[in-house]
Amino acid sequence: MGEIAGRRIANLSSDAVRAIEWECTRLVNLYAQLNDAARWEELAALYAEDGSMTRPTAPDAPVIGRAAILAAFKARPPRTTRHICSNVVIDVESATAARGSSAMLLFTAADAPPMAGGFEDRFVLTDGGWRFAERRGTLTF
Repeated sequence: MGEIAGRRIANLSSDAVRAIEWECTRLVNLYAQLNDAARWEELAALYAEDGSMTRPTAPDAPVIGRAAILAAFKARPPRTTRHICSNVVIDVESATAARGSSAMLLFTAADAPPMAGGFEDRFVLTDGGWRFAERRGTLTF
């Protein structure tokens, strides 16, 4: 049984838990990079086929399904952004599921002030690797 920082995860070694934490953390960081580069197809592929995305600016309007998520990103007007993600914490639930939270700071090239918020994520292991099952964004200010 894996144990990290007092957390026990049945049937997982500590190395397996750390590997899952790393893969999920990588998804959070890759999401920010692909978003800033407007690489929408690759960004949408980070979601499970039935994944759900809720933008920080529209917390009551989830977008469901990889195809719909791709369409939502493609519909955005072009803009230059820089997403800064930090304080990423991943909690492994099993060999195929994890949860995470992270802080986010968004800068845009427009005259808009930076926005601060975060994400609450659910991750799932798919045939293609770890993917977002759900990504819920919120704004703090």
